Amino acid sequence: MKIYLTAIIKAKEEHRTEVLKVLQNMVKETQKEEANELYTLHQGIEDKNHFVFYEIWNSEEGLAEHNQQPYIQAFGKLIDEKLQEKPQIYITNLI
Repeated sequence: MKIYLTAIIKAKEEHRTEVLKVLQNMVKETQKEEANELYTLHQGIEDKNHFVFYEIWNSEEGLAEHNQQPYIQAFGKLIDEKLQEKPQIYITNLI
């Protein structure tokens, strides 16, 4: 069963450029993963510090493997210091 994931990330303004570079690297590396079907990054128009990932995974196992990758772990190290709050993650099924 496919997994659809939306993640909302709010960078602190003074760290926006650094966070964006990490997020862009995540896109580049994640799109190479076999279990990934779609992985897009969006930036807010009204608030440039807001980023949204939209993802489609071919399985829960593929998503779990993705979350163990070093580029995802590198993002995790930014959360407490460089983000306004913890990312909001929505995992859904298509209905």
